[in-house]
Order: sequence, then structure tokens, then C-alpha cells
Amino acid sequence: FYSFSILIGAPKANTSQTNIIEGGSVYLCPWSQDQSDCSVVNFDNEGDRSFHVNDVDVQVEFKSHQWFGATVRSHGNTVLACAPRYYWRTEHDAPFSDATGTCYLSVDNLKTFVEYAPCRTERHGPAGQGYCQGGFSADFTKVLSATTEEIVKAYFPSYFLLSVTGQIQTRQANSVCSNVFQMGSYFGYAVAATDINNDGLDDLVVGAPMFMQRGSDGLRWEEVGRVYVYLQQRPLLFEPSLPPLGGSQAFGRFGSSLAPLGDLNQDGFNDIAIGCPFGGDDQQGLVLIYNGHASGLKDTPTQALAGQWASGTFPASFGYALRGEKDLDQNGYPDLIVGAFGADKAVLYRARPIVNASASLTVQPTMINSEEKSCMVSNGNKTISVVNLSFCLSANGKHLPADLGEPIFMVEVQLDHLEQKQRESSVRRTLFLDSHQPSLLETITMANGGPTCHDTRIYLRSEGEFRDKLSPIYITLNFSLDPLAQLDLHGLKPILNYQTTHIIKQKAQIQLDCGEDNICVPDLKLAVYGDRTEVYLGDENSLTLTFNARNEGEGGAYEAELYVVLPAEADYSGIARNNASLTQLTCSYEAENQTRSLVCDLGNPMKSGTSLWAGLRFTVPRLKDTHNTVQFELQIRSVSRPDKLLFPPPNWRMSHSLQEEQDVGPEIQHVYELVNNGPSMISQSVLELRCPLKSQGHDLLYPLEVITQGPLDCSSNHTLNALKLKVRDRLTHIHTKGPAYIILPQALIPDTVYIHVLTPVMWNKPDSQYMVPLWIIILAILAGLLLLTLVIYVLYKLGFFKRSNLYGTAMEKAQLKPQASSEA
Repeated sequence: FYSFSILIGAPKANTSQTNIIEGGSVYLCPWSQDQSDCSVVNFDNEGDRSFHVNDVDVQVEFKSHQWFGATVRSHGNTVLACAPRYYWRTEHDAPFSDATGTCYLSVDNLKTFVEYAPCRTERHGPAGQGYCQGGFSADFTKVLSATTEEIVKAYFPSYFLLSVTGQIQTRQANSVCSNVFQMGSYFGYAVAATDINNDGLDDLVVGAPMFMQRGSDGLRWEEVGRVYVYLQQRPLLFEPSLPPLGGSQAFGRFGSSLAPLGDLNQDGFNDIAIGCPFGGDDQQGLVLIYNGHASGLKDTPTQALAGQWASGTFPASFGYALRGEKDLDQNGYPDLIVGAFGADKAVLYRARPIVNASASLTVQPTMINSEEKSCMVSNGNKTISVVNLSFCLSANGKHLPADLGEPIFMVEVQLDHLEQKQRESSVRRTLFLDSHQPSLLETITMANGGPTCHDTRIYLRSEGEFRDKLSPIYITLNFSLDPLAQLDLHGLKPILNYQTTHIIKQKAQIQLDCGEDNICVPDLKLAVYGDRTEVYLGDENSLTLTFNARNEGEGGAYEAELYVVLPAEADYSGIARNNASLTQLTCSYEAENQTRSLVCDLGNPMKSGTSLWAGLRFTVPRLKDTHNTVQFELQIRSVSRPDKLLFPPPNWRMSHSLQEEQDVGPEIQHVYELVNNGPSMISQSVLELRCPLKSQGHDLLYPLEVITQGPLDCSSNHTLNALKLKVRDRLTHIHTKGPAYIILPQALIPDTVYIHVLTPVMWNKPDSQYMVPLWIIILAILAGLLLLTLVIYVLYKLGFFKRSNLYGTAMEKAQLKPQASSEA
């Protein structure tokens, strides 16, 4: 580090000025741990001054509690310090004084000082200087309305009222009351000047920390603060950059302080720090970093600095004062000083070097054929299907410290990433060939440039080890700078540019037994037979359901299964094994809420032309004479996404402001393909889709979109995406939102075949399974009131509510000792 000093304002400090209480001061401090080296800068040594009128001295200024040092700015050898709560009496016989504020300017490296009070005039009240508080905020710009030379030239110590050439002011702001509340927002409490959009002209940033807007309930007004950006189009012509930046925390005072930072991320645009001194979870204070771009400031912060002092009787006010745009440690990047007024502290934040990095990920081939097994597994005798995987990484940056060496990256590659929500989410379908693990962690040392590439191989596990063959195999690369890398000479580590895309994804598909187009068109049929036609009350009533499942389509049915919903009267006993011609299935029993079901695996895939016979055994011990039949619900089905749906989802609420499709609810997606297997052409065919849009009078499905491929002409008697929600890109499908089953009467050629495509809905129940009827609650309240009345009546009759006389009767009271009588 090289030696440097900072100026620190102390607006409540006492000074040597005669009869001045807490006038405030400015300290010059070398940046070190020893704060005793600070010295007072004597901007003003005088006490309150007076007019001599009619042989009487009339006090015309009031410097006690003026908060001198609340604003301190420096630019080169020029320093400005202000007292915004300085009071000035306009006339000697005026009954009151105005908080005009005043400032002191030094242009020769703190050797001489001149006073500059632009609001101190002969006029008072709102039309004049009023409660002007000049010096609440200030900054130096390249284009000044009043230059420092003009201010120094106009200064005469014995004159209170000075005229400065070139001094101008903005128009007074009008009050606006609509969706926002502008009056009393303290517009101008903080200002900063810097070239944000890199056009060579300084722009203005203005804070309004008391800005108010309606809260989320639409009733209360919340003080959130706001910051306005004005881009300078030509000298002294400023245009607002919309929209302004708004605070997100009530009473956080967003915009109380502003500091130009220079170009933190080395992208060519200057950045800004905005103080929110009462923000944060514990109101300890926040400082938010906003990056510049060609149109102003980005609307979201890229970094948030939090105060390190817990709030007490007086808030720490971290971020009450900010200063930046100076490279104090000479590492090529500007630093930031943050003041915490309530904690009486100042903190230095040093900017870390920025690394720009990018990565690529390649999978070859993207279609994995499980039949092409070309490699022998090292720990077994089986062969496997192998795929090549490669990734490349490149990096560069400005002012990277030479002593740090080349940047070191940690690269992690995950196979079959679990975001796809496959059924066996714990089973990875692909593994790295060398390690037989689903992830790879590499440490890569980069040259300043690159790229550096890495090649490896992955393989597909045996078909019996996983079930899901339809969903994509997602491969994810995530890279970051090595957190264990050594520090540079300044004790800093580089950091990735916040705009870096550090997660890269690719995907591969498993080649299906579905022809060259890899699209399966199964045609599943089911026939069910019972071994008895009658059951009897009081008997266990064992029965067997024998079924025939067939796939008559052109492709395999993946994850084909038989789904059986058990009636309340029946219990599942097992697989029928008394006939050698019956297929021995694998079935699983599930119970969720009030629904009991049985799921039997029919093949993965259930190949085209498959016809299997199997039997399921049940008992029916709980018959009632209220029903004449016992009804089993059987479905043969293949994969749909999702395979079942819980509704409502956990922690999901219908949004009042629907903008994107996910605001509506969970997604249901079904894919259909129309095929004409000949032998002749068809002049016209119709696909009709019916969806249950309502259930018991309530909205159930929101029809979102239909995406088609081929010569199809679709129409609907319902408006698709009526709310114009933003939708995501998808493959060919018919897409709805919400829980439902879909019945598809499909007019195929030559016959009409009805296919039921279902997504079972499992209804989530609240924490309390049993809702108490309202009439029971009312009856319980009335019974409780009646019982309370009865108890009160009985106590009354027993004399419970009669007040006892502390000293008995008047005769007894007269016999008391004097002391006891007086006490009575």
C-alpha cells in the first residue's frame, strides 16, 4: 500500500468555536488502525456572527447543531464541506430564522477557505430560501453552473450575501399524488455526478430517500426511497432515464447516499453505490452496487454489502455516507469507503480483479444407442454403450495481478442431472467410464486467454439398472474460481464477472425401439375377465381378475403398466400363480390419502405385438348392502409427463397478478401423433380433444397452447391463453395447465378408436384431515356460553360475589386501636 489520507465528517462534534454546541467538524485521517493520528481541518473558527443595528448586536446566524461535515466532497486539491442545518436570520427584526445551510470551499489543498452559501439570501419562507438546507448533498462535475474559480472570486469575509456568477438552480418540484407520493420525498438529499453511459458527459444521480408508495396491501403508504438517473444529452440538458430505481424495504431510506465507483467490472461503463442505511434484516444498513450501461443503470443490484454491527438503541446506519472512484491499493480497480454514522465507524471495501470466463460442453453422439455396445467394463464381463464428452474453458481479465499467477478454476460436470425429475431420481443412467461415478471434479489452471480443453468418456448403464428411457439425459457443467487459490500481494482473490454464464447444459437421448424417427406410437388394449359373478355378505369372497394386455401399435410402449384402483370393499392378495400360461408380474401397492392403488409393470418397453395374460387376486371382506356391485377401475397406460399430479402443490398459491404460465399452477403436458398406416389415403380426418376445464363450478384447467407439426389445422371453441401469459418454448404437444385427466376421442382410419389418456390427480389435504362443520362450532359456542351462565348463577346464589367488610361492622370498627382505625 502507498500512503493516503481520507476526510471524515463528524457532524455532531464539538469544536473550539465560542458558544457553539455540536457545530460539527471535518477530520483529516491517514488510513491506518491508529485513529489518534486524525487532525481537525479548520474550515471555520468563528462563532455566531451578528448585525450591529441601532447600537444593538442582533444575532443573524446560528451554528449550534448545524451538522457541519454532514457533506464532504473532494476533487483533486479542492474540498467542499457543508452544514445543511445552519440557520440564518433574513432580517434583524424577523421573528424567526431559516435553515438555509452553508458550505466552505478550499481550492489549494486545505490551506485557505471561502464560504459558499447559495441559499442565504434576503428572502425567507417557501418562496425564498425557506427551509433550503443547502449543502444537504453536493458533488463536483465537469460541467458546473458555478465554477470553483467563480465562487472564490465572489467571496468577501465581511459580506453575508454574495452573488456568484453562473449560479443557477432547478425548478421547484410539484407534488404528485397518484400511485406514487412525491411530496416530502427529500428529492436531492443525495446527488452524484459521473459518466454512466460512457458518452463523455457527466450524468446526474439523485436520491429521494423519503419517497413513498402504496404497500402490497394497496392501503398503507410505505416509505421505500427512490433514485433517479438523469443522462446529460448535451451541456446542461438532462433527460431522465426511466424507470427510476426503487427501494424494496419499508423505511430503509434507499437513496440516502450515493457514490460514483468508477468502472468496477471493467466493461466501459461507470457504476454507482447506493446507501440504504436502515435496510437489511435487522435494519443494520445496506449498500447496493448498481452497474452502468448504455441506457443508464441496471435495474437490479449486482452486489449488496451489509453492515457488521447489530442494531441497538441507535441504528448503526451502515451506508449513511459513501465515497468511491479511488484506487487506494493501486490494483487497477476502484475502492469504496462506507461510513456507519450510528457506529462511529468507516469501512474500506477493496475491489477485486475481474475475470471474464466462458465454457463450452459437447456430447457426441447426442443419441445413445443401447444396442451398440463397443466397450468392455473394467469391473465385469458386460459390454456398454460409450459416448464422448468434451469441455473447454477460456478466461481473461484486466489488471490481473502478476504475483497471483494464472487463474485456477474448479470445474464440476454432473451426468443425468436430477432437475429432470425422473422417476428414480436417485439413479443416474450415465456414468463416467474411468471412475464409474456420475460426477467429475477437475482443477484447471488457465493461461490468460485459452481455451483449455478436456476430453473424457461416459457410458450408459445396463437397461435393467434404470427405468426411465424417455426423458433427456441432462449433462451439466458448473465452473468457478478456486476458493483455495492463494491471495495476491494485497490479500485479494479475483472474482468472476457477474454476467458470466457459469452453468452450461447439454442433453442426450436414448435411442428407442421406435423406428428411424425415434417416436413411439403404441396402441395399448386391455381386456379383463373375472372368475366369479357374485359375491356374498359376510364372506371373504376371494376372486381373481384375469386380464389380457396388448400393444398393437407400431412402436414400443415405454414404462407400460397396469394401474388398478381398489374399491373400498376389496383388499389385494397377490399375483395369480395357479396357471403356468399367466405372466408373473411385478406389482407395487400404494396408498395415498383415501386412494389405494396397484401398479404392475408390463414392460419397458412393451414391444409392438406383445400380448400377455396375467391374473390378480383380491378378497372382498367389507361388503355393504347399500351397493349392488363392486367396481374395480383398471387402466393400461404408458408414460405421460407428469405421471401423476399432486394438487395443490406445496406452498403454491394462485397469484393475483398472472404474467407467466407458472403463475397459474402445475403443468400437464400430453403428446399425440396421428398416423395413417394405409393402405389408402384419407380425404379428411378429425382429432377431437376434450378437457375438463371446470370441476364443481371452479376453474380446473387453463388451456395454454397447441403446437403442431405437419399439415394440421387446429381450432378451439375456447380461447387459448386468454390472459396472454408468457409461455416457454416446447416440443410438439397439446399443453394445458392444472390437474386433470384428458379424454381423447381419436378419429383414426379406418375405424374410430377411443383412447383414454389420464393424469391421475392426488389431492393434497390440509394439516387437519377432518374439517369440523360450521353448525357444530356454533353449537359448541352456545353450549359453552350456557354453561358459563349457569356457573355464574350458582356462584351468585351461594354469595360468592358479595363484598366482605375488611373491618367488620361499625361497632367492631369503633373498637379498633387508633392505628388500625386510621389505616381503615
